[in-house]
Formats: sequence, structure tokens, C-alpha cells
Amino acid sequence: MSAVAMDFLQKYAPVVADQFVSMNATQTQNTLYGDVNLEALNWLERTWASYYIWMGNPVLATGVMSFLLHEIVYFGRAIPWLIIDAIPYFHQWKIQPDKHISKEQIWKCTKVVLLTHFTCELPLIYAFHPICCYFGMATYEVPFSSIGLMAAQIAFFFVFEDMFHYWAHRGLHYGPFYKNIHKLHHEFSAPIGLAAEYAHPLEVLILAQGTISGPFLYCLFRKDLHILTVYIWITLRLWQAVDAHSGYDFPWSLRHFIPFWAGADHHDYHHMAFTNCFSTSFRWWDFSLGTDAKYHAYKKRLAAAKANQRAKIEAEEHERATQEGLEAERLVLMGGPNNIEKIKIGTGKKQ
Repeated sequence: MSAVAMDFLQKYAPVVADQFVSMNATQTQNTLYGDVNLEALNWLERTWASYYIWMGNPVLATGVMSFLLHEIVYFGRAIPWLIIDAIPYFHQWKIQPDKHISKEQIWKCTKVVLLTHFTCELPLIYAFHPICCYFGMATYEVPFSSIGLMAAQIAFFFVFEDMFHYWAHRGLHYGPFYKNIHKLHHEFSAPIGLAAEYAHPLEVLILAQGTISGPFLYCLFRKDLHILTVYIWITLRLWQAVDAHSGYDFPWSLRHFIPFWAGADHHDYHHMAFTNCFSTSFRWWDFSLGTDAKYHAYKKRLAAAKANQRAKIEAEEHERATQEGLEAERLVLMGGPNNIEKIKIGTGKKQ
């Protein structure tokens, strides 16, 4: 940071200025790792400590690493799906093969996502380190948690996020919330991976609570969570979100091996039909509360179709689901705050 900018911050926002002050390597090592034998650590742990020593400021180090992780993982997972969509061979596994995304839509989606990342998420990510410290989460500390502990913590985060997302997502389909917040995300009736975070800033903030509140809630009861575990969790969560919006269901997709995994097959139907399949990772909330009735009826009709008629039946079913979805959306937009309750979740028809 330039001297002029630092002088300005020190004069008008000294608390913020303190976050940008860096120590030299010796000071950093003595401050952060004075009682740690770095030579006794494994390669990854030594590299982790070296990064924090090199940065000289743990708040800045965590902020930079968190933001870069988010951008690299998100776009690193989304761009391959754009490449796959451009290769005709893979279209045999495209869930809605009759719908195609234009270059203009991709560019608009990219601009909105980047704008949200830099104006909405970046400031919060930069504040991540102080918040982690407040809740007692380890950040620069080494060594890391055991693999078994990491796995158990991540499993809890998945279950918590899925519960939070289900109810928050259903809430966003409530009249004014849908009209003013969630409608932007539903511009893609046949989603693409890049559109996973194509959403209103308020929606990004609301649904992000499911991802990050799990770790903080865990820290209220146990003090053995390391930020590396959270980074692994966020990586897996981003992969899941992007893949769920990919628009493709391959024979090797995870849902074919884990029956309760939602995947693109499940979430793509939500974008197409509007009223069903609100969950993210797992299917059990939708199944338990009947908010996947239309989806199962649709899958049953496809399964009953003869092989030589499947393509025709599938196209008809997609058109039917799309039209019912448009009508359900119209009722929500037209009817105000109470009209969402007038739509039968299982049928998409007005009572």
C-alpha cells in the first residue's frame, strides 16, 4: 500500500490501518511461531507457516489466500463446463438438450459474478481472519488437524449447509423475496456452472451463511477447527454448487453412486419447473417434505417411455415442466407475499 494511502488510513481509520501493517520475517516468525519447532512439521505445514511469515501480516495473508482460493476454485470448476458444453459429443448427457446458452448470456453472467465477487464478497473475505480469531478458529497455527477430524467436521458442515439452504431457498421463493432478490438467479431455466453464483448480492449473502455459519457454530462448542479444514469444505461446496448448475448428468455423476446426493439432475429440474427440488447437496429435505413430488412424477414418466419414443417424450416433458414453471413464477410475481402459499408444491397448479 502506498505511503499516502497509509497516512490517510492512519489519520482517519487507525483500526483499519493497523490491519495493513506488516512485520519483517524475523518479527513475524517470533510473533506467530516463537514456540513452534518448524523443522518437526511436514512439508505442507512448513509451507503454510512460510507463507504467513513471508506475508508478515496474518490478517492480510488470510484475506488474500481466502479470496484467491474462492476465485481459482470457482472459475477453475466453471470454465471446464463451458468447454464441455461446446463439445457436441457430451450433449448426449445434457439434461435440457433443447436449450442453449448464448455468448452474450455467458458474458453477462461473468460480469455479474465478478462484480458480486469484488464488491460484495471481497470485503467480507478480508474480514474473515478477525472473525475466525473471534470464534476461536485456528488460522496461521500449525500443525493441522488430523484427517479423521477434518472429515467429521466437513460432514457436519455439509449437513448443516444443506438444511440451511433448503429453508433459505424456499424463503427466497416467497413473493417479494423472489421478485426483488431471487428472480435474477432464475433467468437461467437451463443453468450453466458459471451461473452458480449469478445472483443478487443479498441472495449471495443470505445463502453464504449456510456455508460459513456451520464452521462458526462448530467453534462455539469445540475449539479444534483449523481454517485449512474450512478451505477444504469451501472447495467441496463450490464444486458441488457449480456441478449442480452444470446442466449435465453423466453415468459417472455422484448421484448414481450415492442415492441421496442431489446433483445436477435434481437442481436442473428446479430451474426448469420452479417449484420443486430446493435442496443443494442432499435429497432428504425435499423427499421428507414432499417438495420433490413433481420431480419424481416427471422421472417416472420418462422411465415408462419406450426407447424409441424417449427423446420425444423427454422433449414434451421438458416443455410441460417449463410452462408449468413459468405459470408458477407468474403467480408468485402477480399475487404478492401470500401467493406462494397458493401454489401446490407437488403440482405447480393454483389451488
